[in-house]
Amino acid sequence: MARVTVEDCVEKVTNRFELVMVASQRSREISAGAEPRVERDRDKNPVVALREIAEEKASPEELHNSLVQSLQRHVEVDEPEEDGFDAMASNPEFAGIASSMGESASSSSRSRDDYDDDAGDDDVRPTATAAHPTVSYEDSEEDDSKG
Repeated sequence: MARVTVEDCVEKVTNRFELVMVASQRSREISAGAEPRVERDRDKNPVVALREIAEEKASPEELHNSLVQSLQRHVEVDEPEEDGFDAMASNPEFAGIASSMGESASSSSRSRDDYDDDAGDDDVRPTATAAHPTVSYEDSEEDDSKG
């Protein structure tokens, strides 16, 4: 009985490997409690699945999609992305590092008010950086005429 059923199914699903995959998926569904769409006639689940495909009671496309979904390990869920700072703040490891950095920075640095009090000290305030040198290029035609 199964050989004739496979020959009938090859007309519906031309790739034999894909036929095996979708029939096994349907067989698993029947084993899990899905209602067979054809009469069982004391046949085992793989034969029932092949008969369903041959009689077009089960769509190979639907079985293929069901197979893919059953094999997926990670299903992406669209969730709003967190701000990088919020994600770090919620992590206790980063929170501990940030607090220790804040303590060391506050103990070793001067505040803006400290700089304002020392307005007469020129060595405390940052100075402007030197201007970048200007580079000029000679015309390449002059170089070519000399050579």
